[in-house]
Amino acid sequence: MDAVIEEFLEQFADPVLLTGLAQVAVAAALAALVVGLSHLRGLTLERELAVALVRGLIQIVAMGSIVGVLLTVDFVWSGVILLGMMIGATWISKNRGEGLPGVVRVSFFAIVFGSGLVIITMTLAGAIEATVRNLVPVGSMIIANAMQINSLALDRFKSEIASNRAEIEAGLALGAPPAAVISRHVETGVQASLIPVIDSLKSLGWVWIPGIMAGMILAGENPIYAALYQFVIMAMIFAAGGLTSMTSSLLIGKYVFTDAEQLRRVETDSSS
Repeated sequence: MDAVIEEFLEQFADPVLLTGLAQVAVAAALAALVVGLSHLRGLTLERELAVALVRGLIQIVAMGSIVGVLLTVDFVWSGVILLGMMIGATWISKNRGEGLPGVVRVSFFAIVFGSGLVIITMTLAGAIEATVRNLVPVGSMIIANAMQINSLALDRFKSEIASNRAEIEAGLALGAPPAAVISRHVETGVQASLIPVIDSLKSLGWVWIPGIMAGMILAGENPIYAALYQFVIMAMIFAAGGLTSMTSSLLIGKYVFTDAEQLRRVETDSSS
């Protein structure tokens, strides 16, 4: 235990941290410019942007400070770490669907199912090495993107319900089953949530070279293999996101109706 603590504290004594702090200051200044422009334009995003930036810095530094310790633990702890990430992803993602009934249960199940299935399958296939060093970073990327896609799906679905409530209730009044009157809005939510990752796939290698591929090339890996592995990562992100958003939208589509097949009241004045 003493050795682990000593290794943890040694990270903070590295002189390279001063360079990192200077770089953070410059990046923070650029981010502050965006926050300031948001205020001038009346976008009312200053608080959310500022909180996101501060939280992001604290969380990534915290993760960076303990990653060396994580790499020394037994492989079985990988599952515990990834489950903790999924719980955190659920907590963040559910805010976008605040007001929707059962949003926490739905988000947790969808994220665990979507990202978990992809992580387990690709680990068994050998695309993700069964080591803490490889499984946790790659798994975290898959979970984070599943969370973002789930957030987009919930946010769009909530907007669809709010904008088309009269139409949905009219369909129910005419005797149409809930699944039929809600299907178009479920599909819209899923389609909207997948737009960013689809655009990323379209621009892969043309508009941008992702970090993993660049890192592998800089580390001396075969550039073609690095490109192939980057595509595998993007395909995993797409698969996990697609499974998550479809599962989330289908489940939440059931929760918005009562046992009497009436549309529940959905709160849309959330601060999320």
